Parts: sequence; structure tokens; C-alpha cells
Amino acid sequence: MSNFVVSARKYRPARFDEVVGQQHVSQTLKNALQNDHLAHAFLFCGPRGVGKTTCARILAKVLNCQNVTPDHEPCGNCDSCNAFNANASFNITELDAASNNSVEHIRALIEQVRFQPQQGKYKVFIIDEVHMLSQQAFNAFLKTLEEPPPYAIFILATTEKHKIIPTILSRCQIFDFRRILVPDMVAHLQGICDTEHIDADKDALHIIGQKADGALRDALSIFDRIVSFSGNRITYDDVIENLNVLDYDYFFQVVDALLTEDSTRMLLLFDEILRKGFDPDIFLSGFSEHLRNLLVCKDPDTLKLLEVSGSLRDRYEEQARYTPARFILTALNVANECDLGYRLARNKRLHVELALLKMTFINRSVAIGESGATAVIPEKKTADVSAAPPAPTARAEMPPAPPLPETAAAPAAQPEPDNAPPAAKPSKHKLGALNLSALRSELKAEQQEEEPEKVQPLALQGVQQAWQVYIDQAEQESVKVIMKNAVLALKSEEEISVTVSSLLAKDTIRQEGGLVEFLREQLCFPALMMSIEVEKREAEAPPPKPKRLMSSKEKYLAMRETNPLLQEMQRRFDLRPDE
Repeated sequence: MSNFVVSARKYRPARFDEVVGQQHVSQTLKNALQNDHLAHAFLFCGPRGVGKTTCARILAKVLNCQNVTPDHEPCGNCDSCNAFNANASFNITELDAASNNSVEHIRALIEQVRFQPQQGKYKVFIIDEVHMLSQQAFNAFLKTLEEPPPYAIFILATTEKHKIIPTILSRCQIFDFRRILVPDMVAHLQGICDTEHIDADKDALHIIGQKADGALRDALSIFDRIVSFSGNRITYDDVIENLNVLDYDYFFQVVDALLTEDSTRMLLLFDEILRKGFDPDIFLSGFSEHLRNLLVCKDPDTLKLLEVSGSLRDRYEEQARYTPARFILTALNVANECDLGYRLARNKRLHVELALLKMTFINRSVAIGESGATAVIPEKKTADVSAAPPAPTARAEMPPAPPLPETAAAPAAQPEPDNAPPAAKPSKHKLGALNLSALRSELKAEQQEEEPEKVQPLALQGVQQAWQVYIDQAEQESVKVIMKNAVLALKSEEEISVTVSSLLAKDTIRQEGGLVEFLREQLCFPALMMSIEVEKREAEAPPPKPKRLMSSKEKYLAMRETNPLLQEMQRRFDLRPDE
């Protein structure tokens, strides 16, 4: 028989300071011991595997410890602690209410309460899963729980606090245990790896912590399984293979395909995921979580909600930098609608593929209604931002941030400028009331204050030269091609006009956030304005008007006008049309 002990038992905390993620409970109990304000009945509530029974055992151990440490921790060496460690202490009684939930079991426990402890000062009764007790058992337990002898202490533990009757709750001091955070789990697992001489990737430990869903006992069970699978070297690939977790890289590739409207690549990626054995609903759930992570990366204040490792966090921040927030919200809404209808869909693969195709053309469907020139609002230069933000390498054209459709279930918010970075502060000029004349006047005033000398007027040749310099410095080939095909013209003394052939080209140039600032510096013209226009095309024919429903008589008269022989047939056969 093997002597192997699972990590959940081998590394079970024996002191309050070893309990992971429940410092608020540990410190409160230690303060109560220090001040001698210990209650006679406790109720520990919380999810599974977060340390309820562990804290109950540590409290029971320290109550009868003969050599309590100055910080009110059990010494672990006295006779009482040794008896507890050997599971031979007569002063501590544990009852599993899941299997001992009748009145007879409670009466037997009450009978034990009558006898004083033979060694130590307290008799501690730990009742696990107390919500499983029957109504009669609860009623039989009430009197003893309310007025126990001075040497008796009851510690009740439950995962479903709402199932406990109020008369029990009112007699207990309640402690709510929290879910264990992923960073705390990773730190605990890393400590075990160091003790066991196991080399583990931090990304792999993060996956284990996320899969445990707040339960440290589940994380330790998964950890043991992974160690049995991969030995003393735990890698990210081993973890996702053993836990049937979809690799994050697929989600990043799918988002890139959606932003570039590459439906072929998107469908091939989805097919590859299915061929690896993942169900469509697993992909849909993981992709929704990926979109949520991108959304929280758009604001530095919500970045703390991202529970991933450091290297993966950098990758999320990079993709969130060029993914519009409105695109993410619309895609999340489509994914949510797909998830709601997934169970009723007969062809589940097609159901998910249709949702992905809708996400692919989010930008185009919204951009159809856009027309006219778009004024680029100049922003104040800061010490940190003096040039265009670095564009991601090896990426195709990134579409603009589309507004949410009317049917999207997203909160109404003021639209933000398309060329503004995600975390930038809002401009003092509101988009809804943008006045180019007022803006020009303000820029003139600022220019006169800062540069009283006369500024040379714009020259088309100089603008074209600065435009070519920017093209030569651009990293993306798609941006270079679009800017080379654009037609430049002077719209006024302070504004240049850029004419392009399509909405996609317009949005690509508009996303070059540092273009206007670059032209101002090259031309030494701080008041420069730029508008982008799409080449006008022939207007589409108006849709045909819907036909009005006709009565039988009206149909006959219309047919008679088309074919006069109908009237002759009516006369010969003495027919009468329906009235």
C-alpha cells in the first residue's frame, strides 16, 4: 500500500497564519482569544474548499493547547496538540451532519455535552454541513446551543447558510469565508512546488487557480493530478491538455480575424478548435471571457479585474490597445445572444458560426450609414506622448470603433473620438456640439499667445512631402498603400482635405492617431486641421414601394385592362365578377 498523502491533507494548515485568503477570520479569532471574548457558538459559512473546517480545527486545537504561543497559535508539541494530531483527542468531537442528521444523532451529541473534559479546559463540538440537519434535529439542538455549559463550544460549518433556520443563526457568531483569489492560490501552489522540488510555469499555476474557481482544495486536487501526469516539470501545455482547457492563443487569433474582417481565417480557426475535441459551447464561453478581459483592459482602473499571469496580461493590454471598446461591447452582446439560444439550436456548430460571422462584419454594418468629412480634434501634447502609438506588427488593417446598434444591450454612453486612445481623458470639446469655426478661433488665439510671430500659410507641396515622410515611416503595408492612393488638397488656409476611395480606407487613416500631430510638427503649423472624405459614387436606386393588397374585383378589372378578351368571355358565358 502506498504512503502517498494528497496535498490537501499533507499541506493542511496547522496554524492561523498558514490559512490562505481568510486573514479577516484568522485575525478576529486570535483577537477574541487574546481579549478572552470567545463566543460559545460559531457558524462558519462559505463556498467549498476555502478553509471552514480547517479554521474550526485550529480553533479547537488552540483552545486546549497547554503552551499557547504569544500570538495565540497552538504550540504543536504538548500532549493535547499531539493527541489532536493523532486524531485521539477526547475533547474534540466532529459530526458530519450530512450522514448524521436525525434527532437521535443530535440527542447523542447533547448527551456528550453533559460530561466535563477530562484533560484541558474545553470540549469542542464541530458539526460539518450543518444545513443537512432535519427540522426536528434543529429544534432538539436549540436549547443546548443557546445555554451550553461553560466548557462547551460549538463550531458549525455550512456551504448553504440560507438553509439554516433563523433561530440557529441568532444563537451563533457568524463568520463569512471568501473565495480564494487566484494570486493567493498561485502563491500557495508555488510554495508547495518549492518544497516538493517541482519546476512549474507560472502560467500553468494560473490555469490551475482559475479552474479551481475559488476553492483551494480543488486547486490542490488538480495540482496532484497534473503532477501525476507530467512529473516534476509542469508546463502550460501539459495543464491545458490535461484539464481540457482551450489555449488562449486561439482567442487572440480569432479577435484579430474579426477586426480584419477575415471570415475565412476565422472559420478555419473555429474548425481547428472543433477538430481538437472542444465543444462549441466551450469555445463560446471562453471567447466571451476573452472579450470581457479585453474590455477591462481598456481602463487602468478596471485592469485589476484581470486574473491572468504577467506575460498574458501584457498580451491582453496590447490587443486591447487597438480593439475599439464599442466593438467589444457589440461582440459581447452577439455572443450573449448566441449563448442564450445555443441549447435550442439543432445545428450548434452553424449557430456559433453565424454569431462569429455577425461579429466579423460589425464595423461594416455600422459604417454604411456614415458619410461626410470627419474633423480630427487636436489634442494637447504631453511629455509622455509625442508621437503615434506603436502599431502591432504583422497585422492587417484595423477597422474603426463602430457605434452600438440600437438592439445591442449595452449601456448608453457618450461616443468617444475614434482617434483617441482607450485610456485618454475626454476632450473639452464635445463631439455633439463640435464647431470648426470656434475651434479654429481658439487655436488661433492659442497660437498667438504661444507664437506671436507670423506663421507661413500652408503649401500643398509641403503637405505632400510631409505625407510621404509619414508613409515611409509607417510599419503596416496596408496603411502605406491606402495613404499613397489618397488624394490631398487644400480645403482652406488651415485645413487639408484627404479623399479616399472607401470607408475602410477612411477609417484606417483616421485610426492613425499621431498623423495630424506629425504633420503639424513637420510643417511647423500647430493650427493644422485635417478632414477625410470618401469619393462620391452614384446614389443607389430607392427600394421599390410595397404593393397594396387588392380585392378580387380590383384584380379582375386590372386583368381586363390588360386582356380585353376577358370582357368578351364574360359576356358569352354570362359570368359575374365577385363583388
